[in-house]
Amino acid sequence: MTESNLSISDRPLSDLLQNSLTSTPCVNVRKNAKVRVVTGMLVQYLETFTDSVLVRDDLKPMGVIGGREIIQGVYKNPSSDFFEMKQVEDIVDDRLNIASPDISLKNLISLWRDVGRAFAVIDMGNDDYSVISVKKLLEIGINNPCEFNISEIPKKKIITFDEDATFGDVIKLMLENRTRKILLDGTNQFINDRIIIETIEKFNYLLDVDKFLEIPTSVVALEDAKIVSGDLNISDISKTMYEMSQPLIIHEDRVISPWDVCMALGKS
Repeated sequence: MTESNLSISDRPLSDLLQNSLTSTPCVNVRKNAKVRVVTGMLVQYLETFTDSVLVRDDLKPMGVIGGREIIQGVYKNPSSDFFEMKQVEDIVDDRLNIASPDISLKNLISLWRDVGRAFAVIDMGNDDYSVISVKKLLEIGINNPCEFNISEIPKKKIITFDEDATFGDVIKLMLENRTRKILLDGTNQFINDRIIIETIEKFNYLLDVDKFLEIPTSVVALEDAKIVSGDLNISDISKTMYEMSQPLIIHEDRVISPWDVCMALGKS
């Protein structure tokens, strides 16, 4: 069977992303950098074209850091010491997925599911790496029509917070439920790790505030999830999300994240 006759999930990345497989540069940070440095990088890059930063020991990649590592650290130590005294190597996740261009989409998704992170790198040689993240998979969804619709995405429990919740409350919910986005009860507005990290940066990495976890989330502007009425297919969902700065879709009693789209593509 030729690659063109294979299902989307069985085709290699080199076929699905012929023109852009290695077009996304890898954002790097040294292992001895302060946590403050990598936090500032995540403010810039989270959900733009990558969800994590590659950590290097000299030139050798040793792991990744994303929003999860930052909010975990803040929850344990909600002070400026976490950002000024801790180094990147103290909080790095060493479960780094280095993928081959020939890996199938299905096998890539399996790697992501194992570590709970939509991130992998491709070795370009000469200590250079390219990123494969959610943004890349949305490109696959856009360019490869399939009949998988929103209504076929498995329902999951919708995690919500109330208007009186503190940053400590929402971070606890995120960590307990292994999610990056939580809806404000009764609305289509949500908070995510990026909003929390942006807020930490505005507070000068907690140098300018005490008891951060006790501050109500009402001090920040929330993002709006896009409400869609039709039973869109994965291609339409992918296009919609690709154009959103912080993608999240609500359809009837479903909340659809980019992670859900990736999991659906892995079954297409």
